Amino acid sequence: MHVLKQHAQSRAAAALSTVNVSRRGFMKGSAGLALGLYIAPLLGRDSRARAAGDNGEFAPNAFVRVTPEGEVVVIAKHIEMGQGTYTGLATLVAEELDADWASVRVEGAPANTQRYQNLAFGIQGTGGSTSIANSFEQMRQAGAKARAMLVAAAAERLDVSPGSLGVHRGRVIHEASGRELGFGELAEAAADQPVPDEVTLKSPERFTLIGKQRLMRQDSPAKTDGSARFTQDVQLDGMLIAVPAHPARFGSRLTGVDDAEALEVPGVVASVRFPSPTRDGDLVAVLATNTWAAIKGRDALALEWDDSQAFTMSSEAMEADYRERAGRPGDTVTDRGDAAAALDEAAQVIEADYVVPYLAHAAMEPLNCVVDLQDDHVNILNGEQWQTLDQQAVAKLLDLPPEQVRIQQLFAGGSFGRRANPISDYVLEAAAIAKAARDQGQAVPIKMVWTREDDTRGGHYRPFNYHRARLALDADGNLTAWHQRLVGQSILTGTAMESAMVKDGIDATSVEGVADLAYGVPSLSVELHTPKEIGVPVQWWRSVGHTHTGFSTESLIDEAAVAAGRDPYQYRRERLDRHPRWQGVLDLAAEKAGWSTPLEGGAEGVKRGRGIAVHESFASYVAQVAEVSVDADGRLKVDRVVCAVDCGLAINPDVIRAQMEGGIGFALAAALHSELTLDDGQVQQSNFHDFQVLRLNEMPEIEVHIAPSAEAPTGVGEPGVPPLAPAVTNAIFAATGQRIRRLPIANQLRG
Repeated sequence: MHVLKQHAQSRAAAALSTVNVSRRGFMKGSAGLALGLYIAPLLGRDSRARAAGDNGEFAPNAFVRVTPEGEVVVIAKHIEMGQGTYTGLATLVAEELDADWASVRVEGAPANTQRYQNLAFGIQGTGGSTSIANSFEQMRQAGAKARAMLVAAAAERLDVSPGSLGVHRGRVIHEASGRELGFGELAEAAADQPVPDEVTLKSPERFTLIGKQRLMRQDSPAKTDGSARFTQDVQLDGMLIAVPAHPARFGSRLTGVDDAEALEVPGVVASVRFPSPTRDGDLVAVLATNTWAAIKGRDALALEWDDSQAFTMSSEAMEADYRERAGRPGDTVTDRGDAAAALDEAAQVIEADYVVPYLAHAAMEPLNCVVDLQDDHVNILNGEQWQTLDQQAVAKLLDLPPEQVRIQQLFAGGSFGRRANPISDYVLEAAAIAKAARDQGQAVPIKMVWTREDDTRGGHYRPFNYHRARLALDADGNLTAWHQRLVGQSILTGTAMESAMVKDGIDATSVEGVADLAYGVPSLSVELHTPKEIGVPVQWWRSVGHTHTGFSTESLIDEAAVAAGRDPYQYRRERLDRHPRWQGVLDLAAEKAGWSTPLEGGAEGVKRGRGIAVHESFASYVAQVAEVSVDADGRLKVDRVVCAVDCGLAINPDVIRAQMEGGIGFALAAALHSELTLDDGQVQQSNFHDFQVLRLNEMPEIEVHIAPSAEAPTGVGEPGVPPLAPAVTNAIFAATGQRIRRLPIANQLRG
């Protein structure tokens, strides 16, 4: 999911101050220390801390809580959906607090934009690989100020100066006398200490947790023993399961419902027809006492649909349309130099079209949401990625003040962008079903469940994109011009983010990664066609625009190197002389992969090749070298991937490695297999048997090398994806001489 780079920059730079959160209000009566960060410009108060009122309530963000038992609770404003956010945020707090890692626990923050906003977005939400980057200073400040207050309380208790005390693994120690006190013993007294206006954060050489240790992930124990709570685990008194029926074509309208057979299914309680908040007309859902009954009841509905306004194009027709658009000028994105003249004068011209398909997100946990609608408020339990927009959308739908839409953040079994839907589609649908059920006498909590088939066929997808490029080389093989024309749907047009991210008809997410091409070339021309009549819903997919621009640009630069008779690694390096961090990961990957040494040969009839790619996304730099084997029958095996990443200061090296490995596996599935196709407007794929993800036996050997850096930390959830496909297809070319310009690779090597 994309960083809103231009959005709320002044908010991100806002001065932060810390306030002491009421034990009574925040801890529900238990003694302890609770801290938060207060963003003065947003709340309109002075930036000094203030004591709790008689009612024990505070308005600030709460990020740190220390209980009387000595447990350090970190409140995470970002969802944990497998990317390691809970571990990273807890590490930042625990480092400055000098807490015992074994006593640290993480809770998901409720929906509250003022308290828990993402400083990169100006709203509460997780995405764009921003979780650690936007929280780095914020969470360390919270930990450091909590530490100072605990030390101040200990100094009073021991009748010594604060400067004579040290802190180690959750204990405040007076070394001269050997006396010490645990955090739990000090929690209540520390809560009454004034919050320091300023604290000095640790310098990197003093770190004991950040980048230094293999820490057990905060989410691993609960996910291992089954106590982790996902939406599917939620059970509330009287709750019913709702499974909606969606049309086979986008834009179809429901005109008739016969639920007689559905109501005969054991466990089915009712069917409810409701106005769809995000689709045309009404929809219908079946309510049942269990998920299986709800699915069987939904499938037993006799439904009539009006397809007169439905989208009915096939994938072949769309591609023909996109190809035609690619042949004529589009909206200007970048225009530097005179590309047309350079192409006319070129010694060599490379012309190539690159095509990538629609892709589903295919997270292991399909979409679901629990809605408990009351008279004056609603409680939502969800693997919540996009709190502010979902809260506002539900509030509007139910005619409630936003603060009465109370969202509890649970674990999510993956997302890859899907749960951060720009129009809050599945959350709104769950709320609409709950409202309709209540209006029809079912005033109970509703858990809406989408099946895998609903999720795969129900939209929103990574857009289908078509790229046409022409590159000019002079007699020495130097690039003199790069012209690239893209055709693809806009993700952000028509959403709340359009004003910030769509300028003069250009959706920034459509062209990121090519609009600001890093390779040095005198003339650069980038154009965009944005089809508006395509009725297939789209949204961000892991690495967003970079997922297709990275494939095209890193394939094209490889084509240029081959045309120039140059080594692909060195050719890239020479054209990145103004980008030392790009060069740094490129060098590291090439070195660790043994680029300068011959690749070991394969068995008889097996051709082997090595390819390289480098890309920057979300302010992180990643280079990958892939080694592949292709047998005589055209069967492809990706043997090895060597990855180098520069993501600034490495907070949790193990998490970074895991995210690079996961990104490589995710990207490899799309490179080898995954695609969504339409026939007469209907999505043809439905589940993992025909929308294939990576199988265990296809996972290559992976090495991840983290470049040392003193820069501020940046993201790792998405940047591992873009270089993988071009590294693999460039390796295929090195092995076979066949250039792959269309994904997925599928059977293209088999004749």
